[in-house]
Amino acid sequence: MLLAVLLQSAAAAGLGKLGAALGAAIAVIGAGIGIGKIGSSAMEAIARQPESAGDIRMNMIIIAALIEGVALIAIIVCLLTLFL
Repeated sequence: MLLAVLLQSAAAAGLGKLGAALGAAIAVIGAGIGIGKIGSSAMEAIARQPESAGDIRMNMIIIAALIEGVALIAIIVCLLTLFL
């Protein structure tokens, strides 16, 4: 009976670590895709309206920073789940 409880506890810990690793991976992949789409859309917008390139670039950098912030928070939460 004790062995079954220990095995169940070890399996739960292993699944928790796997979930944390997958969560961090999904956060990083999502951030990469999001920033790629923002960059692509900004380059298209600049090609269509070159006179507003400064405004478009500024907005692109702000949005990319916000996405990076969310991804960093997600990774921190996953690391806390992994180690705590």
